[in-house]
Amino acid sequence: MKWKRLLALAGLFIILAMYVIALISAFSHSPESKNWLMAAIISSAVIPVLLYAAQLVARVLKTSKSDSDRI
Repeated sequence: MKWKRLLALAGLFIILAMYVIALISAFSHSPESKNWLMAAIISSAVIPVLLYAAQLVARVLKTSKSDSDRI
């Protein structure tokens, strides 16, 4: 159960870092600020989906490993 919490915290940290970078670049009038904002918005959707998929794969592999031990 701890690895799920660690994955969630890592995802949260990455998403927050993207938004902080987007805000800093916007306030510094960087020409790349729109790109950073788009990356932050997209990462808000993509990172949780990837973390959920990783948890599903780990659950399936753990189940199949338990099944092969029974044989």
